[in-house]
Amino acid sequence: MRHIVLRAALACAAWWGLAGCGRTVPADGELAVIPQPASVGLAEGSFLLSARSPIVVGMEGAEPVARALDEVGEALFGRPLRRADSPAAGAVVLRRDTALAGEAYALTVSPEGIDIAAGSPAGAFYAVQTLRQLLPPEAFGAGDVRRAEIPCLTIVDEPCMRYRGVMLDAARHFFTVDEVKRLLDILALHKINTFHWHLTDDQGWRIEIRKYPRLTEFGSVRTRTLIGRDPGGEYDETCRFDETPYGGFYTQQEIRDVVAYAAERFITVIPEIEFPGHAVSALASYPWLGCTGEQYEVRQTWDIDDRVYCPGKETTFEFIENVLAEVAELFPGPYVHIGGDECPMTYWKGCPHCRARMRSEGLTHWRQLQNYSTARLERFLNARGKQLIGWDEILEGEVTPTATIMSWRGTEGGIRAARQGNYAIMSPGTYCYFDHAQAVGEGEPLSWGGYLPVDKVYAFDPCAGLTPGERRFILGVQANLWTEYIADFDHLQYMLLPRLSALVETAWSLDRKDWDDYRRRVDRLRRLYDACGYNYARHLWAE
Repeated sequence: MRHIVLRAALACAAWWGLAGCGRTVPADGELAVIPQPASVGLAEGSFLLSARSPIVVGMEGAEPVARALDEVGEALFGRPLRRADSPAAGAVVLRRDTALAGEAYALTVSPEGIDIAAGSPAGAFYAVQTLRQLLPPEAFGAGDVRRAEIPCLTIVDEPCMRYRGVMLDAARHFFTVDEVKRLLDILALHKINTFHWHLTDDQGWRIEIRKYPRLTEFGSVRTRTLIGRDPGGEYDETCRFDETPYGGFYTQQEIRDVVAYAAERFITVIPEIEFPGHAVSALASYPWLGCTGEQYEVRQTWDIDDRVYCPGKETTFEFIENVLAEVAELFPGPYVHIGGDECPMTYWKGCPHCRARMRSEGLTHWRQLQNYSTARLERFLNARGKQLIGWDEILEGEVTPTATIMSWRGTEGGIRAARQGNYAIMSPGTYCYFDHAQAVGEGEPLSWGGYLPVDKVYAFDPCAGLTPGERRFILGVQANLWTEYIADFDHLQYMLLPRLSALVETAWSLDRKDWDDYRRRVDRLRRLYDACGYNYARHLWAE
């Protein structure tokens, strides 16, 4: 399972944009699959995939996989592949193999057809992503494809880590439903299985909550937006404001649409509703949620804000629990992220309600007030069948053994969580913050600061410093796209690609990474990016 028989990579093909029926497109003789499969073995001969190749669905729940294959057919031949009830010559067969783990698959290409065996439909879907990369690059945009040649081989594969995530901050800058779906397509190609959707922050509330309509009526709109930044990261005369009001939010129906679209790609969506910090958009909508009751505006700049929820008031918990009740109904996945990061306690210390809460709960220092709030929300979510995730600040006091920690301030939070028996997701800024620049020099788009090149992303070891017993508590890794300076989807793609391919190889292929081999394979992957019309750092290949 774990040996690698080949190092070279095979060609890539897009799902979209190729049509026609004419020539046979031969394979180019190389293999290039990202992330690196566990085992690859070549055999003699090849298979010719054509519009007449039927799909045989022999596993329950695999219709989304068949639809993914249809998209391959539409890309190559201008029409989906037909269905068949039983295996026949030239068929693509989907079947379950109970000997394989849930996300594992065995992809066999022979002259007679393609056999995809998997432990679950998710595993079969990942086999299709691999198949996309086996299609010949000459098919890209050819427009006259009748048959596409694939070399005979067997790939047996499964991921090393079960959590492979990407976070999108839709609060600082809003992205449309179509753009989110386009992002999900990119994640599916890279075998990402989790989409973390950051939906609320000081600068905007982006999710409809029917019980509290002012959240989107007022909290989703800021009167102006800071643009530009100086090299040192401080606001000065080099910065200016766009005075145009900025807003946007997702209706509950749009949320359901995105969740369903993700599920078709075997991606779980995790919503993030910030509490108790990063709350100005909520306080601007309902001032009684804060300690002072003052009327605020939705924040227009990006710094940490002292104005946070008041955990001394029962009305605050009534609000956040009502919000989370609606959120839990919209997102069927197991997790809800409550943030928990960067929460100043300035206002709490002068608040009579917070002081009274400290006394009634027997709390002796202010951080315990946040821990109390986190534990209370976790009980609420657990009662609704959900698990709580928070950024690593929630470890600063007592945290329940069932909370999952997302480690962003380095890996120390994840290491501490694993050592005390909490599950953790590694997402340190030094390796996983894709709002940092991935190259230096003129022409680079605006970024938060810092420098995170592809080779550094690839070098990340999320389990460094842990014993084998502790490593089992590291669920996986996540890339974060904070959007203070990412205002449109082209910029977002540029910051994501090709770095996502490097990070997913850590999650999928941790124990078999090879930088030189990756460089050869990613050079092929960029052809798929081109075929799909993705914006990526093309100049990185000019070196």
